[in-house]
Amino acid sequence: MLLMLADFLQTNVHRGFSVFHYLTLRAILGTLTALMISLWVGPALIRHLTIMKIGQNVRNDGPQSHLSKAGTPTMGGSLILLAVGISTLLWSDLSSRHMWVALLVTLSFGWIGFVDDWRKIKQKQSKGLSAKEKYFWQTLFGFAAAIYLYLSASLPVETTLIVPFLKNVVIPLGIGYVLFTYLVIVGTSNAVNLTDGLDGLAIMPTVMVAGGLAVFAYVGGHVHFANYLGIPYVPGVGELVVFLGAIIGAGLGFLWFNTYPAQVFMGDVGALALGAALGVAAVMVRQELILLVMGGIFVMETVSVMLQVASFKLTGRRIFRMAPIHHHFELKGWPEPRVIVRFWIITVVLVLIGLASLKVR
Repeated sequence: MLLMLADFLQTNVHRGFSVFHYLTLRAILGTLTALMISLWVGPALIRHLTIMKIGQNVRNDGPQSHLSKAGTPTMGGSLILLAVGISTLLWSDLSSRHMWVALLVTLSFGWIGFVDDWRKIKQKQSKGLSAKEKYFWQTLFGFAAAIYLYLSASLPVETTLIVPFLKNVVIPLGIGYVLFTYLVIVGTSNAVNLTDGLDGLAIMPTVMVAGGLAVFAYVGGHVHFANYLGIPYVPGVGELVVFLGAIIGAGLGFLWFNTYPAQVFMGDVGALALGAALGVAAVMVRQELILLVMGGIFVMETVSVMLQVASFKLTGRRIFRMAPIHHHFELKGWPEPRVIVRFWIITVVLVLIGLASLKVR
């Protein structure tokens, strides 16, 4: 939106306004805008959620330290969506299809999470959306995005699986791209949702992974950088840097209130949306496998739940004291802040490993 204004001012007022065409500047401004919106709106939102009694329900069979969190305002992820939406629309090129796909996928999955949270809290339905309802809407939105991206692809590389660390290994997906993209978007959405169980545990890895993907988006959307590094060049994908920057800014602003002990929780409205955002961004920059590396914490949380369920159904025994795995460490005696910070440290390492793939080929 502001890019169009800059074009007008450049033509009619002063050519210095051309500076806003620089993607890096718009990404920085988008990050700062989202951060300021989060910090400005956050206190009012928390007060509003408290007045409306939109508080967190806590499981009785979980760690006893969590019982004191009952009633803490939730659905704070709406703050993230507000900041990301406004910042992205302000600083992005509105003609970018990549930006619109990323934003619409994020908001649509946020809507699913909102309905789920609302039913749990205001309508006194402990389970919110049923599993069938949730997966129906996730499938609908996930396949819609996947089909659009497949039909709008202009280059073969946009539907090719890139294997990291191996320079010449690429796998054309053909029509299988649609199913693969759906699985990445929906799988990442649910993985972030499973991780969102401790104060700040999900949001900081999300911020770090978004930062890593922003680097891939920038170099992948720049023909010279892409050719030099030997990564796929996807025209226009660089515009996702603004979107991912907005996630970073909004996430850091939310963390201001979500850090231990949390004043507000993200809720499904934030977790499902942010996971889908990372998934669709990774698809468009052609780095789905790198997302598995950088988002290793999300993978670990998801796998722990799958193993726990499979083991209990097959043998009647549990592998972990409680799943997802962050609760396992809590029940082993780790204080909550220790679990959180150590998972953050692991994510830093994994993001660096993912970024190393830019040169290690």
